[in-house]
Amino acid sequence: MFSFLYRFFIELTNGRVTSALLKNFSQSRLSKPIIPLYTKVFRLDQQEAKDDFASFATLHDLFIRKLKSDVRPIAEGEQAVVSPVDGILEDFGDIQEDKKIIVKGKTYSMEEMLGDPKTLQKYLGGKYLVLYLSPSHYHRIHTPISGEVTQRWSLGQKSYPVNKWGMLYGKAPLSKNYRIITELDYGQGCVAIVKVGAMFINSIEITDKAKRLQKGQEFSYFSFGSTVVLLFEKDSFEIESDLVIPANVRIGEKIGYIK
Repeated sequence: MFSFLYRFFIELTNGRVTSALLKNFSQSRLSKPIIPLYTKVFRLDQQEAKDDFASFATLHDLFIRKLKSDVRPIAEGEQAVVSPVDGILEDFGDIQEDKKIIVKGKTYSMEEMLGDPKTLQKYLGGKYLVLYLSPSHYHRIHTPISGEVTQRWSLGQKSYPVNKWGMLYGKAPLSKNYRIITELDYGQGCVAIVKVGAMFINSIEITDKAKRLQKGQEFSYFSFGSTVVLLFEKDSFEIESDLVIPANVRIGEKIGYIK
């Protein structure tokens, strides 16, 4: 019953009008007075930011702030895979041969998430990682490993919450939300970077459309907190042995290695 009511009220409030109003507000100068309160509530670190928070004209500018170039060192080594975001590693595991993954006890269709049966085949039996970004996190997305971009595509229309309640009571947000997928070929296999939109501000921007991306390079951002899912091919990736669930991770930190 609670799950039904949760979904009902989310649908009731998650429409084009409400989403557009919130998005327009966050990108207008009317949102500037909220910045000090937002900064305090979410305990944002001014020392890491490239620009002073007081210089931002809108709340959206704060959401997509950049960091100083030296605050996120990138783990060295060609085989090292690094976190593409500042966030929380919520789960990791195996991509099942029956085209499913189980995240926090909830089953997701990989066929629906990727929307391409042919692409999906290469990831069956591989590994997945789910990285959640809260509204307090830095919202830009970086490359987990150097490689050639083989394809980019988008799926979905609306987005639902990907926070704790959304993952527990929502209707498969990781595979139904609006999302943009970037696939990289790193020479020994491929990784699919699934960028999942968040409720209301359903915006994912690609900032670098280059055909080759270097490890640690910024290439996109979220306009609000959301989730990144990494998918690796079978027998190609091993997660760091000392990572536990949940784990706070930062851009550039080693989360695993290519086998």
